[in-house]
Amino acid sequence: MVTQTWGVPIEADRALNLPVEQVALHLLRRFQRGGDQNRRNFLIGAGNSYRENGLKGDQADAVLRALAEAYDWLILHGLLSGKPPQQDWLFITRKGIAILGAPDGLALLRAEARLEVDLHPSIAARVRAQFLLGEYELAAFAAMRQVEIRVRELASADAGDLGVPLMAKAFRDGGPLADTNSERGEQVAMMNLFQGAIGVFKNPSSHRQVDYSDPTLASEVVLLADLLLRMLDARSELRG
Repeated sequence: MVTQTWGVPIEADRALNLPVEQVALHLLRRFQRGGDQNRRNFLIGAGNSYRENGLKGDQADAVLRALAEAYDWLILHGLLSGKPPQQDWLFITRKGIAILGAPDGLALLRAEARLEVDLHPSIAARVRAQFLLGEYELAAFAAMRQVEIRVRELASADAGDLGVPLMAKAFRDGGPLADTNSERGEQVAMMNLFQGAIGVFKNPSSHRQVDYSDPTLASEVVLLADLLLRMLDARSELRG
């Protein structure tokens, strides 16, 4: 057991018991104060510090392996990168700085990872770019607006048909996007799904400022829009 923590990157118990991403962000904050890093030098120095503080044998080796995992996690997720021309020295990337500056860096990182999936082609480039720039409200609005545009297109509706009324017109009984092969209850549920999504996540953004400070919420809205667009594609294919 470590008897004091002077000079060690993180307490041994925390290094061994915390998830690797939490250990990694702890190291990143420490690196921010210490400048450029060299992986080999860091691990040698950390090992010396732990041993000076009483950590020996297998436990010292286990802690160093945990630190190595965390260090490599930072590189894998683009938070550290090789400093040209000497690639063995690493610096904190712009992404790493953004993560450090976020209220919840891990939440932001996970939200960005959500959008690394193969998004619908109509929203992939623009929406992902807006999200990575931190424009969460614009990304969510743009994704849901594309759903509205696609519904209007498939329903051959007028340019003045907007929002929730457009969804009702398109999916109502006998509407151009209603699935007549489905039970009436399923048709109503489909209409309600699109009405709810547009009413909750698209229309408010059209009329007032919406606080999408939580990147997790914004990413889920984008993924909901992605699902709705794929459902519309499937409906279009069935109609021929």
